Amino acid sequence: MQNLIKIALIQMKVGPDTSENIKKAVNSLEHTAKNSVDCAVLPEMFSCPYSAENFPSYAEPAGGPVWQVLSKTARRLGITIVGGSFPEKEDSGKIFNTSFVFDPSGKEIARHRKIHLFDINIAGGQHFRESDTLSPGNSPTLFRIKERTFGLAICYDIRFPELFRLMTDRGALGIIIPGAFNMTTGPPHWELLFRCRALDNQVFTLGAAPARNSESSYTSYGNSIIASPWGEVLGRLDGDEGILIREIDLSKAEALRQELPLLRNRRKDIYSVVFTEKGEQTC
Repeated sequence: MQNLIKIALIQMKVGPDTSENIKKAVNSLEHTAKNSVDCAVLPEMFSCPYSAENFPSYAEPAGGPVWQVLSKTARRLGITIVGGSFPEKEDSGKIFNTSFVFDPSGKEIARHRKIHLFDINIAGGQHFRESDTLSPGNSPTLFRIKERTFGLAICYDIRFPELFRLMTDRGALGIIIPGAFNMTTGPPHWELLFRCRALDNQVFTLGAAPARNSESSYTSYGNSIIASPWGEVLGRLDGDEGILIREIDLSKAEALRQELPLLRNRRKDIYSVVFTEKGEQTC
């Protein structure tokens, strides 16, 4: 049983030129491979600006150019790549905020379409409506790194504890979240949510965000982060570009679940969280 997983969170600035964004992502992935990581994670919308009205013009199908680069890079470097997210266009014309995961052979092993679309309007703060151009996914997503189960979510998904409990109930010991909180919600909520979801479910939570770019129409908070099942922050960046690399020990999550049996002590005779839709992706 593999317990030690070395993971890199890539925090990069994202601009309007997809080819430049891809080049920067690949360079960062190559750097992580030199550090013998098992998995590298890119940020949400790493290939294009985080702008709802522009998502359709950047959208690509699964198997398209961005997908191909991620697959080939995973195979060339021999690591698992969680491809942040990019706008995925389906044959139906629908567009999703999608994260693809590739194993060290370059095979796609998971695809998470963001379930909860980011539609907010905070007085004096951030306004954004993903639903103007994006459609929601409808399934929790699980995949494996070195035969150990991880969950996958995207940004706003972290605000919904039911989804994280579903993934935990299906065996997740770590949950990876490419995200792009902003300067309104990031300072008060980003770290708090990662620590809460880690503590509630006794899992590691790992969030990779774009670096802060004041010239962008949407300014990411950055602060890529890793939290432990005890609710501790194991590593965190600031707003600048950088790479956060940590080795996590999944046996600590399993041990904590025995010592502090939150999951076992639930009153399922009174309440439960139930997955109600078809199409759950488990790899």
